[in-house]
This record gives sequence, C-alpha cells and structure tokens, in this order.
Amino acid sequence: MTAIDLELPPRAAWPGSVARLAASAAAVDGGVMSTAELLAWLDDRRRAQAQRVERVPFAALKGWGFDPRSGDLRHASGRFFSVHGLRIRSDFGPVAEWCQPIIRQPEIGILGIAVRDFDGVPHLLMQAKSEPGNVNGVQLSPTVQATKSNYTRVHGGSVVPYLEHFLRPAPGSVISDVLQSEQGAWFLHKRNRNMIVEVGQEVEADEDFAWLTLGQVHLLLRQDNIVNMDSRTVLSCLPDWRQPEGGAGWDRALHADREIRSWITRRRTEHEIEVTPIGLDRTEGWYRTEDEVAHEKGLYFRVVGVDVSSGRREVPAWSQPLLEPRHTGVTALFVRQVDGVPHVLLRARAEPGFLDVVELGPTVQCVPENYAHLPEADQPPYLAEALARRGDARYDVLLSEEGGRFLHAQSHYLIIEVPSDFPAVSDEFRWVTPCQLDELLRYSHHVNVQARTLLAALRAL
Repeated sequence: MTAIDLELPPRAAWPGSVARLAASAAAVDGGVMSTAELLAWLDDRRRAQAQRVERVPFAALKGWGFDPRSGDLRHASGRFFSVHGLRIRSDFGPVAEWCQPIIRQPEIGILGIAVRDFDGVPHLLMQAKSEPGNVNGVQLSPTVQATKSNYTRVHGGSVVPYLEHFLRPAPGSVISDVLQSEQGAWFLHKRNRNMIVEVGQEVEADEDFAWLTLGQVHLLLRQDNIVNMDSRTVLSCLPDWRQPEGGAGWDRALHADREIRSWITRRRTEHEIEVTPIGLDRTEGWYRTEDEVAHEKGLYFRVVGVDVSSGRREVPAWSQPLLEPRHTGVTALFVRQVDGVPHVLLRARAEPGFLDVVELGPTVQCVPENYAHLPEADQPPYLAEALARRGDARYDVLLSEEGGRFLHAQSHYLIIEVPSDFPAVSDEFRWVTPCQLDELLRYSHHVNVQARTLLAALRAL
C-alpha cells in the first residue's frame, strides 16, 4: 500500500502563517522550553495539582438536588448544568426509539488558545489543568477553558487567567473564532466558543502555563491521555499550514465542495429525529438509587456524584454530578489516496443533542459493548474493519473526553490507511479531503468533536 503523503503545499491563513506555522510544527525540541523541560514541568504540575475526587451519594452533593416534579438533577443557583430525561425518536441507527438522561448546559463557554511569537516562531500558551473526571488528574488544556458560570464567578471563585484576551481581543488578533458542538449523545445543544488569538510580548506564562511550539503539542498528542479534549477541538480550528494555497487541489477531490455542502444539507433534511423532554424520573429503562442513575441492562453510562478538593482551581472544593461511561469507545478515521490526494471517510451522524440534526463524524464512532446484544446487521458500519486493521493503524492513542463533565470517559482514537479503492458503504458516508474539512471547520455545527480530535491528530502525523 502506498503511504499517504500528508505534507501538502501550505495555504496562507493569516499574515505570515505559512512559514511561521511550519516552523512551529517543525520545532519539536526547542523554543521557550525543551521537550525534557516540558515533561519535567508536567510532572511537577501533577504533583502540585494533586486533587481528591471521592464518590458520594447524591444527598451529599452540596448545592445539588433532584427537582421534586421532574426528577431532573439541578444546581440550586440554576446555573452550571443539569441532568434531564429525554425521549428520542430517530431514523439514524438500529434503534428507532429510546429514553436516556442527558446533560443540559445552555450557556456558551470559552475554549481559547493564545499564540505568541518567540524569535519568529509561534508558540501556544497551554495550561496544565486537573479535572475531576480525568483518569490521570492533570492534562494539557487550552489557555482558557471556562464555562460562562465559571468566568462570571457564580461559584465565588478566583478570576480566570488570561480571560480578557478572549472576551475583548485586540483588533486584528483573532486567528479563529467559531462556535462548535460537543458530544451530541451526552449533551443537549451544547456549544463552546473555540478561539485562537495572537497576543503580545507582554503576556507571560504563569506557573501552571507553558509556551509550547506546535511541534511539541503534536508530540504530546501522540501519547495517551495528555492533550485534553478541549485543546484538541481548538487545535483543529487552527489554520492548516499544509493545505494548498488558494484551495488548489480541490479540483482533484472525489466530490466538489458544493456537492459536500449539498449532501450535508440533504442529510439534515432527510433524517428525522424528535427529542422530547420527559423528566429524569420518567426516563424508561433507567433507574435511580442513592448513588447513581443507571440503565437497567448495565449499558451506556451512569450518572454519579463526586466531591472534589483541589488547591489549584478557581474554588478549593466543590461537589458535582458526572456522567460515567460503562466502557471505552472506538473512534476511527479511514484515510485513502484518490488521484494522489488524501481523503478521509466521514459519516453524516444524527445525534439527539445536535442543534442542526446532523454533523460530520469519523468513519467509526461507537462503544462496541453497547451493540453486542444486537444482530450482526445492526452493528456499526466499518467497526469490524477498524478492529481488524487496528494493528496497522498510523495513529492509535487512548484519549480522554471532557473531564469536567465525564468520569474516566476514554476512546481509542485510530487513523487507519485503507486501499485506494476502498468504498463508501452508503449515502451516510463521503470521502472528503483534509482541505475541504478545514474549510467546513470555519463554520459552526458541521464537524463533530470526535472528528475534530482526529483532524488534529492527522495534522500531528
């Protein structure tokens, strides 16, 4: 099989970006901090940010309680987030109707990375941040990772560092600014503002922050559970310095840009998905105890309560619910050459939490154990192929999902090269070039969070 050449000619995105980003991506052991210093800094931050996360019954959650009418789990302030019950009817996937809990967090948070030049090489200001749901405590986060409740200090905590550069960015400093969704199976209409902003020489790194080259971030992205989900989604919005200038090469794509857009619109029009709030107490197939809200068959996930103490967060101690998946996911992206141009196989997915019915997801996105009880015909498309080809994957890394809402949620993220004649099995799938995917990421609600992670990983290869 011919290896895929991902070193495409660059496409200018903001002034001087081609040479600057290429230099930053090439600087894997240098810049402000050497790689050895970077790893030592991460180890030091893990020790400094040691936190206690203890499972507690719901009655012990400070400030949280179940609504006596609906059974929904809410915070007393009415802010942060809540856990609701939904009834879903959908023509996507093997099950036509089901009920489930879902997280509702209507406020829009900020996920932002600050960029600053050091000797002409862009560096990203990354944060070592502990989250209660992380499997290993501290992971590499964006410069700012904050919900509106956090940065407006509903909890009475400290000010979010560097927030002013994203709330009021200097003229001409914004590189990317777009609303992007999060997991449509676990969040109802959740969006965050994904931002990349250039800052000046006056911006220094506090002790929990470090200026890293893009190459160093790519190096860490190849390791299990180091770069968190919020960093990965923002990184995917960074202009891709490898793309052809002016979109050259799009004429060699298997499908023209207008055809891809028309396909997305058609899938949104043709799919039927009906979402009805029903209250957590009336969520069929689920039960509630003192310690959990769980599925009667032990599948999918459960909602649990935790008590957290940490000396390095905006508040030193708090309680909250977390969604805990039962098993580890498999998220795979197939890549092949078409007339010398790399293409990735995306699926138009309809998920109950999406604002616009359908977003483009990876080739495979599932938890295999959740389908084990179903017949072979109802197994996720391409799952068997992904598992069979996993030994030859170009990227195989275990990555955590958002640790502020999910407890030990992980997926095996895979990038798998397939033959040039590998087919798309149905109209739910399309082969799309990285250049086309980069263009779609300029707009909201087109590419889901799992596909954004795999695009960031693809650029890191």
